[in-house]
Amino acid sequence: MTDTQQRPRIVVGVDGSPQGATALEFAIEEARLRGAELHVTYAYPSMASPITGATAHDYYAQVEAEAKDVLQKASAAAPSTEGIEVEWLGVPGNPAEILIEASREATLLVVGSRGLGGFMGLVMGSVSSQCVHHSHCPVLVVREEH
Repeated sequence: MTDTQQRPRIVVGVDGSPQGATALEFAIEEARLRGAELHVTYAYPSMASPITGATAHDYYAQVEAEAKDVLQKASAAAPSTEGIEVEWLGVPGNPAEILIEASREATLLVVGSRGLGGFMGLVMGSVSSQCVHHSHCPVLVVREEH
């Protein structure tokens, strides 16, 4: 690898669901196989219109704490990432939009087939569907029953 070549980057979306955990397992293995850095991304809710005052302070602090908790639990439950450069990111916004934007700099985007939202009858959730259709890199959609 020359100085002008960038190290491969794998982005994986997690959301606290079993499908997100399975996607993380696959992403860790892919990062290890490819010698890639891994960006574990949790997109958490943000208000379309900012709120102000004491309510805003409480709301944003709570949402950021919950995001940190989701990432810590994902990290604790994940297989070893020893030898892999990992960045754990909590990003406010729409999960599909955040992951699609992150895919601009990625060589692979990994998502679960269904997360915490959507209708139970869907084979593929709305976030994974949006990622498949709009990502800037290949997308691996992982089913829990791997």
